[in-house]
Amino acid sequence: MSSADVDWLYRLVGDWQMLADLSFADLTLWLPVQQDDESDPHVSPWFLAAHARPSTGPNFYHEDVIGQPPTQERQGWLQQVMQTARPVTPPEVGFVREQYIPVVRAGRAIAVMVRHTDLQNMRQQGGLEVNYLQISQQLFSMIAEGGFPTEGAASGGVGRGTPRVGDGVVRLTAEGVIDYASPNAVSALRRLGHTDPVLGADLSEIVTSRLPQGTTLDETVPLVLTGRAPWGTEIATPSLNLTLRAVPLTRRGQRVGALLLLRDVSELRRRERELLSKDATIREIHHRVKNNLQTVAALLRLQSRRLTDPGAQAALAEAGRRLSTVALVHDTLSQGFTESVDFDEVATRILRATAEVASTRTLPVATALEGSFGRLRAEAATHLAMVLAELVHNAVEHGFEEADGERPAPRVVVQARRRVDNTEDVLEVEVRDNGRGMSGPAAAAARTGEGPGSGLGMQIVQALLTDLRGDISWGTAQPHGTVVRFIVRLPGAGAWGQG
Repeated sequence: MSSADVDWLYRLVGDWQMLADLSFADLTLWLPVQQDDESDPHVSPWFLAAHARPSTGPNFYHEDVIGQPPTQERQGWLQQVMQTARPVTPPEVGFVREQYIPVVRAGRAIAVMVRHTDLQNMRQQGGLEVNYLQISQQLFSMIAEGGFPTEGAASGGVGRGTPRVGDGVVRLTAEGVIDYASPNAVSALRRLGHTDPVLGADLSEIVTSRLPQGTTLDETVPLVLTGRAPWGTEIATPSLNLTLRAVPLTRRGQRVGALLLLRDVSELRRRERELLSKDATIREIHHRVKNNLQTVAALLRLQSRRLTDPGAQAALAEAGRRLSTVALVHDTLSQGFTESVDFDEVATRILRATAEVASTRTLPVATALEGSFGRLRAEAATHLAMVLAELVHNAVEHGFEEADGERPAPRVVVQARRRVDNTEDVLEVEVRDNGRGMSGPAAAAARTGEGPGSGLGMQIVQALLTDLRGDISWGTAQPHGTVVRFIVRLPGAGAWGQG
């Protein structure tokens, strides 16, 4: 098949749930297989590539049938339909009726669709069933003529709330007059405010007359309401939100009417507005928390300037720095629509802030981020930001001496790697510097896995990693410097994962 043929079949399968619902039948799509050795009896010349079940009636196939080979009899019918490009309905076998429809594109058959109907369990036919079957036969005829899927049809419908057969069906004449409306469609038009008879009415007049005065209509609306274009649209009135999707019905290339699916999405839109309002409230809360944390950090810096004890000054400065780190996470959360953050952005800002602190000590330190942390939920991001800030600050604060021209330029590299281990989301992080490295008690502590020192910063790191079910280790980098590695285990593979 050409790429255009494949695209045609993808579009057909993307739309054929509507066909299955209208015909109250299972649909299967059979593709011809090019054989290298036609004499091989084990290779079937046909492949069952797709299957759709109706949501409007009982299913014919209850098991997965994709990939199953055809029987000898079915293979004969498939071959006949493929060669003649004409629909065939073989004699019924028991309570089973099958209809073979060629899928035609550009004047030639490229596949065969089979409609499977269980006559024994079929719905008792009334007005709705008769009209649905008539519409489905029109669509099957269009498939055999190469008129469906419709050229130029917009993909994806109208987004959330795209109508389906069960939501409401309207059939229009070529002039846009309603000659059939399902009960759900009639109910939707009643909620729109139309109280007169529906049959024989002009759908575009029904809808446009209920729009608020001064409403500006999109240019696609009249084409959808009259069934002249295969598009979708949404109508919003004070009492109702209505999505519509039009499928022009053609015969030998000439439009003879249209199928319209419509759905009342008022409740769906109301819930979406509530969610947007809640999202905005949550973002505002994160913004205010960030502002409050920054205010407290500024107050601590002011207070530290009034003290004469160097130890007290350093303690308040450290507290302010840690509050600023937490504020970074809330600042990122305030700018998004989800309760997760792109932690690569947070890590980059932490590295940049640390480098700025180092520059005040007349020792420029370069920083780099390698790999990716991915997206993390707020609770994990806050913990990880604190851990990362403490380790990077510790590397800058204690790892480097004043430049003496012999050592390379100071540099701190953070490397992150995300992986799934069984059902756990595992994050491995390495903080490496090319400083003077560890010696004496710090080196001994590193060899035992206890880490250098027992200051408040390292106590905070250990406590936060415990919450994240993490481990940490210190080592000596080559040719010189310090490397800190820690692993955190996030609950559930992908639970805090890539979005």
